[in-house]
Amino acid sequence: MNECADYESGAEARERVRKLIESPSYQQADEDRAFLLRPEMCGVRLQLDFWKTEEILQRHAIEHTVVVYGSTRLIEPQAAEQRLISAQQALAKAPYDPGHARAADVAKRVLDNSRYYSIAREFGRLVAKCCVTDNVPELAVVTGGGPGIMEGANRGAFESGAPSIGLNISLPHEQLPNPYISPNLCFKLHYFAIRKMHLLERAKAAVFFPGGYGTCDELFEVLTLLQTGKIASLPVVLVGERYWRRAIDFDFLVEEGMIAPSDARLLTFAESAHEIWGAICEWYNLHAPIPDQRDKRQAVAAGEQS
Repeated sequence: MNECADYESGAEARERVRKLIESPSYQQADEDRAFLLRPEMCGVRLQLDFWKTEEILQRHAIEHTVVVYGSTRLIEPQAAEQRLISAQQALAKAPYDPGHARAADVAKRVLDNSRYYSIAREFGRLVAKCCVTDNVPELAVVTGGGPGIMEGANRGAFESGAPSIGLNISLPHEQLPNPYISPNLCFKLHYFAIRKMHLLERAKAAVFFPGGYGTCDELFEVLTLLQTGKIASLPVVLVGERYWRRAIDFDFLVEEGMIAPSDARLLTFAESAHEIWGAICEWYNLHAPIPDQRDKRQAVAAGEQS
């Protein structure tokens, strides 16, 4: 009888231990997703968001970057042309539908503005091939990692065999990374603040293509940080002067006394990839033509062999 009681007591003990192990309180903190997602753990999540990306960038010796911002909606010319064809076909089937008419008009604008994708792609190539100097060290292209202008810049760097960095962000509607990011330099962050910090952490220049709310938010944040001296001075290049002057009346802000004339000089305009690179070179007092980085390396290697 006692042996049976002892046996039952052992079984009960094992069951209690099983329940203890399965209890949420027993789960190791760094494996407890529910715990990590609690509002009180926001500080920890911010650190994790920052340090994972930072550690990988350090490990791959990414020290200096050119940041490219711009709309996700400015797609490559071929895709834009196909979108216009589809929109026109839909409109032809329902010519009095205002929705189809609006879609066709927007598709025309997207096709016209798809040239910016090509400019971003060419600029990515230029950065990848740039000459290393004391003022402008070897640079890597970094973007927000999404489609549109970001894809164009990453694509240019990728096609040149250079590091191509993408800092994607988690959104309610999933945004996949573009396919032209270096596999070991493709990141997904949760917090916009940490993403913005990483975009500027190593920046030697900030280039803004036409965009909407997100691009404007990033532009004004960069200008505010420069205006207040929170980051070191760097060239800010706005691509497409006509677009930007209509979107934001900088002269009006000066006239109204909202910003100083010197604040308006924190940025410059460009229309082509070479103009963007020229503005960056001018900022760093590089007036000579920039040779191809790969040619320079080959010349150095040839000299060492001889």
